[in-house]
Amino acid sequence: MAFGVCNCRFAIFGPMKFLKIAFWTLWRVWFYILMGLPIIALFPVLLITISKERWYPHFFKIARLWGKLILFGMGFRYRATWSEKPERGKSYMIVANHTSMMDIMLMLAIMPNPFVFVGKQELVKIPIFGFFYKRTCILVDRNSTKSRKAVFDRAQKRLNQGLSICIYPEGGVSEDQSILLDAFKDGAFRLAIDHQIPIIPMSLPDNKAHFPYVFFAGKPGLLRVQIHPFISTQGLSLSGKDDLKQLREHTRGVILQGLIEAQKKTRT
Repeated sequence: MAFGVCNCRFAIFGPMKFLKIAFWTLWRVWFYILMGLPIIALFPVLLITISKERWYPHFFKIARLWGKLILFGMGFRYRATWSEKPERGKSYMIVANHTSMMDIMLMLAIMPNPFVFVGKQELVKIPIFGFFYKRTCILVDRNSTKSRKAVFDRAQKRLNQGLSICIYPEGGVSEDQSILLDAFKDGAFRLAIDHQIPIIPMSLPDNKAHFPYVFFAGKPGLLRVQIHPFISTQGLSLSGKDDLKQLREHTRGVILQGLIEAQKKTRT
């Protein structure tokens, strides 16, 4: 009898596992199709909008539509809860936790002010997407001191043009899936203090579960975004003894608390 039960369970488990793997494979392939097709279709228009830096806001409008298309095409809906809204024409430093490729699309979809991503250089290798990523984002090689210095200079230029900057201050996605929020790097906070611009801290609690970097995992559903009260940098100084450290740790604490509270709501 026990042997028969085991066979039955195995028979049920096998097809279900196969269907899940088939779904994840097709779903991930569909993601890259959704990424690539709009870029191919709008290639001439996109080339024009990136040909001059002052035309970047036009590119950003198209990028926002592209982000929303991917979200909905992948079966995601999103809900943003704003503590306060950004002022039109004002520059900000946007920071959030980073666990998923969907972080990029979600940020584009919810943030109305034109901003530039600071992102890792490896994404340039993605066909089609990488071509525009290289020409519109500020790329950083985390292992190069020279590259990190160049990022600071390019970000300053973009801020002087009236744009905002989006940085994921963890400096990458941790391989340890148990880490809710890794330690923050200084770069975003140095720039914010240097330009005396507010920080917009955001908590993205659902992206890791719904679209992780692990290939055979994830599912469509709701992606929540908590936009916390903006953090002022007025009066802070890079020469101040603890200003940079306190700003960095305060921002991390706000985002971490948002993730913890979202986890509690999910469990209940």
